[in-house]
Amino acid sequence: MGKNKLKKFAEMETFHNVFQCGAREVIEDNPAVAMAGHWREKYFHNDNPIVLELGCGRGEYTVGLAQRDPSKNYIGVDIKGARMWAGAKLAEQSGMTNVAFLRTNIEMLSRFFSTDEIDEIWITFPDPQMKKATKRLTSTFFMQRYMQILRPEGLIHLKTDSPFLYTYTQAMVKENAYPIMVDTNDLYAAQPSEAIEDARCLQTHYEKQWLDRGLTIKYLTWRLPSNPSLVEPEIEIEKDTYRSYGRNYVSTTNH
Repeated sequence: MGKNKLKKFAEMETFHNVFQCGAREVIEDNPAVAMAGHWREKYFHNDNPIVLELGCGRGEYTVGLAQRDPSKNYIGVDIKGARMWAGAKLAEQSGMTNVAFLRTNIEMLSRFFSTDEIDEIWITFPDPQMKKATKRLTSTFFMQRYMQILRPEGLIHLKTDSPFLYTYTQAMVKENAYPIMVDTNDLYAAQPSEAIEDARCLQTHYEKQWLDRGLTIKYLTWRLPSNPSLVEPEIEIEKDTYRSYGRNYVSTTNH
């Protein structure tokens, strides 16, 4: 591990807004586990709704949502702490009280949150995981895990550049008869509305990159009622053929 990453990990240990529990760490004694069912009481000190961003990366979307809506609490979740450091540091330095970060595997969410504790979930530009359905953050494998912590009829938002993941998620949602609130294959060509305002007003580094390349952004929002029997869609989907540039790519277009 490079010195820069080690420095970031060490600094994250000092951040009040970061909770860390990697897969190889002792879970039972971790402070993050003790937060399950008590995030409003012990950390946020209010009764406001809690919104998760899964696979939050550098945390720019988590922080942006928290800045836009102080009436909600936001928690960014990712396993890669060196990336999360950027958003956590910005929130810490800005004195934001409605944002936190949890470094852990998303499969372990039920260890850190209790039943009905979460009101909304954002999934922003995840890896489409075209080879294995159970690794997709919008698969029924993960829907079952979200149902353990999301309140009944809680919202899930998917924002993606991937035609593959968008098509798969559409099929998964329809197969399981989830109520669809928003569905557009071109977010910025859609008619402006309150329902898509948060999705349109915030753009990550990679989203700007994909827009520069002429790709459309897909946005799908659905409600997740309790449903113990989920069905994976049987559908053939054309795989994505493009890849993202690195973070040293310089945007040439302003949006």
